[in-house]
Amino acid sequence: MINIISKTKYAYIFSGILTLLCIASLLVWGLKLGIDFTGGTLMEVQFENNLPNNLEVEENLKNLNLKSLSLQATGNSTILFRYVPEDDKTNQEVLKTLKEKYPQSKELRTDYANSTISKELKSKSLWSIFWAVAGIMVYIAWAFRKVSRPVPSWKYGMGAIIALVHDILITTGVFSILGHFYGIEIGIPFVAALLTILGFSVHDTIVVYDRTRENLLRSSSKETFPEVVNRSLNETLVRSINTSLTVIITLLAIYIFGGESIKYFSLALLIGVTFGTYSSIFIASALLVTSYKLQINHKT
Repeated sequence: MINIISKTKYAYIFSGILTLLCIASLLVWGLKLGIDFTGGTLMEVQFENNLPNNLEVEENLKNLNLKSLSLQATGNSTILFRYVPEDDKTNQEVLKTLKEKYPQSKELRTDYANSTISKELKSKSLWSIFWAVAGIMVYIAWAFRKVSRPVPSWKYGMGAIIALVHDILITTGVFSILGHFYGIEIGIPFVAALLTILGFSVHDTIVVYDRTRENLLRSSSKETFPEVVNRSLNETLVRSINTSLTVIITLLAIYIFGGESIKYFSLALLIGVTFGTYSSIFIASALLVTSYKLQINHKT
């Protein structure tokens, strides 16, 4: 049997450093919001000859005074143009300027997002994540009410929530870094990915907690709480890893072959599922044991 609980200190140090780095990235650089949250125009243009340099294209469009202009080269010799104006007149001027300089260029698509609607979407996205986390905590506290000894049932919910916040922070932190260095923006699909990560991660955590509950109800008085938790982790370890690996392999296939539109959605899921599995094994249950030890020390 692997003594997973004995590695708690190292898991806390690793997760603490990683979480602090992600928080620092979010505070310094923030997230690069897409037009879903900021409003504006997203235009995809294909160039049949060599893909022009971004600086060259920006120089050609300078006279149009486009606000928040950003360019992102994608596959198939295309560039994504993002800018704040969302009227047809501006779009026609952009296309006309590009045609004059690059006659073979071709508009593939143009999407719009109204700024008022975008603010409402951002607000609703944040609230959806908040209520999902709150609902998960309440449900777990209720589900584990029969094992309120030696650790109160609400601490199961708190342990799961801390692990979930850990997973979400790391995922958003990584995208903050990607947004700063590579211009990767987030939109509604990213929020959907975060909610999916919440569901997957808590599912993994509940499997471990449920086995802990079963073992607590039928364990002998000679077995300590940390030993019960460690045994429960070992009994569910293979299942957790196998389940996660099948999901990760599928997400890798989507990321590599799925195309540009869902590439970063699958990347967010990859990061979240990987750290969700890690936190379910090394963080969520370890927090129960840490809480138990603090209780014992407080009594003595």
